[in-house]
Amino acid sequence: MSRVVVLGGGESGVGAALLAKKKGYEVFLSDGGQLKTKYRDVLLHNDIAFEEETHTHELIFNADEVVKSPGIPDHIPLIKALREREIPVISEIEFGARYSNARFIAITGSNGKTTTTLLTYHILKREGLNVGIAGNVGMSLAAQVAEGLDVDWYVLEVSSFQLDGMYEFKADIAMLLNITEDHLDRYEYDVMKYARSKMRITQNQDEHCWFIYCADDPMTLKIMQEYELHAKHAPFTLNETKIHNHEGTNAFANNKQITINPNSNPLTMTIQELALQGKHNLYNSMASGIAARIMEVRKDIIRECLTDFQNVEHRLEHVNTVYGMNFINDSKATNVNSTWYALESMSTPTVWIAGGVDKGNDYDQIMEMVKKKVKLIVCLGKDNSKLKAAFDGVVEIVEVDNMRDAVYRAYKAGEKGDTVLLSPACASFDLFQDYEDRGRQFKEAVRNL
Repeated sequence: MSRVVVLGGGESGVGAALLAKKKGYEVFLSDGGQLKTKYRDVLLHNDIAFEEETHTHELIFNADEVVKSPGIPDHIPLIKALREREIPVISEIEFGARYSNARFIAITGSNGKTTTTLLTYHILKREGLNVGIAGNVGMSLAAQVAEGLDVDWYVLEVSSFQLDGMYEFKADIAMLLNITEDHLDRYEYDVMKYARSKMRITQNQDEHCWFIYCADDPMTLKIMQEYELHAKHAPFTLNETKIHNHEGTNAFANNKQITINPNSNPLTMTIQELALQGKHNLYNSMASGIAARIMEVRKDIIRECLTDFQNVEHRLEHVNTVYGMNFINDSKATNVNSTWYALESMSTPTVWIAGGVDKGNDYDQIMEMVKKKVKLIVCLGKDNSKLKAAFDGVVEIVEVDNMRDAVYRAYKAGEKGDTVLLSPACASFDLFQDYEDRGRQFKEAVRNL
């Protein structure tokens, strides 16, 4: 009997352990932290051996294969030691896909992954297709496969960390939304290494597959030159001239309307009809629309879904209006590019709540947007030195170390008609459990004003 060791006892790790158990492997799960009660109970109920708050090397190094949770960096000594011993280390999605007969739409990008994944799933489900959703949203792929869920297609949100552990996986439809400087601490602060990680979404694709990408994203266009891509191309853009001679499936938008598949039975909508507003959401809508047309979803269904879709929690989520001030929760914005899009969509003077764990941010990218839109920055984090240094003398800055004070200071500084925007541009782990905890604390503080 082969032995599978799972590193990390969160959603993906426990899902992988369940699937390994079902497939007859000897399974052991190891988590360096404390397991959540719900996951510990699942392991106990299924008689899966595990440890927490430690990694016992002799119980790990005898593995035939290791399934690593995406939150565990490749550069830590334990992972290096496994690779030195030539023990395969793969991601949960790689492991889950191995035992699934479904086809896959895989979506990656520095920004917009979750929204686009949920929107694509929304469209396909409305059409009546037998479709599931997994990856960074919902139940892990491996857990669903272990449960024997019978679906024809999965829509997967896939991070670069997951892609790094994917080798045999093939995306029937691969979607690369954008590549900006994010998670560079995991890639030796080399954006090209990060970009190559993103391009792994195209590996194993053949001429029957599709590659959907943003023709306006310079890093995507640059890294594509390094690869011989076999899939059919489906670009989307805000500049129609970029796809003028592209005869296949594509999409473009201008300041008035969005057009999907313009060369064959086009779908056209006004920008005002879209449920998701803002430049970044034009891209997300076009990408999802292209995938839907590839799968021959009816135009009226696509139009209906692009009109009524409800955005994901913590992504430009309107929380409340208090004395004429709008409070927006964009806690999921953990990098500078996401915050740029958030600020770009602001139409009123903005009090910006930002800060947390810096991931190699270059704040020059949003300097002009801050000058144009922001009246006050509320720095929320244990170490705000880089954020303060970037905008010192540009805009007034205050500093706090908890969400209640952040919301109160923002409220006191604002006026009727202003917007208070939580868009941190940083990870959350200094003061919060995760970006969801950060967003929920923001909403609670707003409602208690």
